[in-house]
Amino acid sequence: MSIFSKLNSVIDEKGAAYVVLIDPDRKSDDTLESSVENANNSGVDALFVGGSLMMDMKCIDRVKRIKDASNIPVIFFPGGVGQLNSHYDAMLFMSVISGRNPHYLIGEQVIAAPMVKDIGVETIPTGYMLMDGGAGSTVEFMSGTRPIPMNRPDISVAHALAGQYLGMKLIYLEAGSGAENSVSPDVIKAVTDALDIPVIVGGGIRNAETASEKVKAGASIVVTGTIIEENSKLMSEFADAVHWKKS
Repeated sequence: MSIFSKLNSVIDEKGAAYVVLIDPDRKSDDTLESSVENANNSGVDALFVGGSLMMDMKCIDRVKRIKDASNIPVIFFPGGVGQLNSHYDAMLFMSVISGRNPHYLIGEQVIAAPMVKDIGVETIPTGYMLMDGGAGSTVEFMSGTRPIPMNRPDISVAHALAGQYLGMKLIYLEAGSGAENSVSPDVIKAVTDALDIPVIVGGGIRNAETASEKVKAGASIVVTGTIIEENSKLMSEFADAVHWKKS
């Protein structure tokens, strides 16, 4: 079974999937194995691995350590083609569809495609939409992307529909790492009501109640990152909140 099929099975069985984002940068070097072990034992459904900016050359080694320690799928969350390697189970083959910078709409993808083919990693076409979380994010700066205003759900719906019609299998609504405000329920509901494909929501989700709010609004996958870096023991609480279909 493909990783994408496994994610869809989790969504069907549990109501929504809970994913933890791990940044394989030097600031996480000392906690990688313990974070993965906590994820293995806390009901986390998959790991997204990646970041917008790598500060040293040990990214590939850290991804291998994550993969070796993980009992759940390890999925590449690409911040750049330089982070691509053979230690992932799958990758989000992402296009920043909320922006107008051609390099992140198609340029980076063209550079990556032959390497993806050579590695043979499973690809999950994903439309990435940067939302205005109230704080300038690394993604915004590095990609030159203006975030979509949260008070205009119609703009979000139009972009998400374009992604679906272009063949994306997932739409990712991202408020950015360390966002002051997470993606609003109104935006999530408007987008999920319009789409026929799963929606991922991440950024600024700091407690289980907020995670549950995203699922109730229509999110199929909820991602946390920064808060787990601060306290990995919260994973179980988030997993319980996201998995609303209790067995």
